[in-house]
Amino acid sequence: MNVSVESLSDLVLERVGFGIFVLDRDLNVLMWNRFMQDHSGLSAEQVVDHSIFQNFPELPRVWLTRKIESVFQLGTFAFSSWEQRPYLFKFDHDRPITGGVDFMQQDCTFMPLMRGREVVAVCVTISDVTHVSIVQREREEAVAKLQEYANRDGLTGIANRRFFEARLRDEFTRWQRYGGDMSMLLFDLDHFKKINDQFGHGVGDTVLRVMAQRVAGVVRAQDTFGRFGGEEFALLLPCTPLDDAMLVAEKIRCVIEETPVELIGTSVPVTASLGGAAARDGVPAYDVLINEADAALYRAKRQGRNCAVAFRLAGS
Repeated sequence: MNVSVESLSDLVLERVGFGIFVLDRDLNVLMWNRFMQDHSGLSAEQVVDHSIFQNFPELPRVWLTRKIESVFQLGTFAFSSWEQRPYLFKFDHDRPITGGVDFMQQDCTFMPLMRGREVVAVCVTISDVTHVSIVQREREEAVAKLQEYANRDGLTGIANRRFFEARLRDEFTRWQRYGGDMSMLLFDLDHFKKINDQFGHGVGDTVLRVMAQRVAGVVRAQDTFGRFGGEEFALLLPCTPLDDAMLVAEKIRCVIEETPVELIGTSVPVTASLGGAAARDGVPAYDVLINEADAALYRAKRQGRNCAVAFRLAGS
């Protein structure tokens, strides 16, 4: 069977699994393959010899014009990834709607067609990379969730100690560089061991979760609230002087004390002791701030618990 090279070329252009179309310098369509026809719903007869924008006015006119013109001027390939521009044409895709994308995700290649040293047209290819984009998004979401889980306390859902200390270190570095105010609070639930001994560890865990939720409801979005370990919690307060931090401490003390934790057949009263400290000249590192807040917390316990005490230098 004799098959001409031309007919083989035409057959390949019609059957390849990606879009191919050719534009002249005025953005008129010179060629339109089967992929483009099937996904656009427009045949070659309807598109060829017309401006690409006539049938597709939604295309990014300025961007596409510049892209094509650069290929004509430089005579070099150009490329656009779906990560830079998710799609050129609003083609439907065949992936499940749960993939989270509205249209086919596309990689585009712009290839100069040369006659001698002159670019006479630009061939644009459209590759369907929807599956790749969905897989990558799912992978990125999974990594983000794993990172979030790594930063969260498994029982209460708030920040864990490792993440809290990382945020405190970063905020302390910012304070050292730019000055201003920053404070932190340490607090723990009074006589928590008695709660565990009297009601059981299941009730104790519920108390910790409820207390964490209550406190999380009264702190600011820019603050970092974390579990330091056991029944001890910490709160980072950026741009907050110590006096204001102690007002927050009193608010936390009240929200913990005011309502017992109600469980089936059980009412568990809960109070907390709090210690506060603030960054100041002479504090060399963030862990010193933790130690000062802990010292203030210890004083609150010695004063009878269910109170908030600020760390202050003698004479200040």
